[in-house]
Amino acid sequence: MLEGFQHIAARFVGREMGHIYLYYGTGGGKTTSALGIALRSVGHDRKVVIIQFMKYWDKTGEYKIRDRLKPYYEIYQFGVPGWLKTSKAEVKINGEAMPSIRFPQEQDIMKAKEALEFSRRIMKEDAPDLLILDEICLAVHFGLLNSSEVLALLRELPSETDAVLTGRYASQELIDAADFVNEIREVKSPVKLVMKEGIQY
Repeated sequence: MLEGFQHIAARFVGREMGHIYLYYGTGGGKTTSALGIALRSVGHDRKVVIIQFMKYWDKTGEYKIRDRLKPYYEIYQFGVPGWLKTSKAEVKINGEAMPSIRFPQEQDIMKAKEALEFSRRIMKEDAPDLLILDEICLAVHFGLLNSSEVLALLRELPSETDAVLTGRYASQELIDAADFVNEIREVKSPVKLVMKEGIQY
């Protein structure tokens, strides 16, 4: 079995990079999957840049570790405090209404576009080995960006840079553009929301 794996792996040694990986769906683990790839890349001394759309909370493990993984790991957040929604339906967590959830506003759009332009600059100036565009699919779903803007960015992807896209509700255009697509769906979870340090954040 090991010999078979080595034979397959040998076919990829020295190959040109620049693939697009997409992790989307309503299940948990999309960002976590991207972070797993980031960990592997850092382990091989490969430069990783993570750009988080719609995220602002700096208490997550992937953000707090940034200084310890320099110079191979960078992470940037572009979000406005609060959660977004697209319908008038009341959102509840653990049976309680969440008043901080709001409809997208102009400031959310501006932050998403700022993140997109920052991504473009990072690609051109640094050409990292791995570029993670975390929650970019959700930013498109909320109308903060449109698929054509993201596709235009991906067309500028350097040949030495792989990209990972994450987020719920990926558009068909982004699914079609990706080389590897993985849908993560929830099969089972507790009724009560679980937020454990080091697992969920």
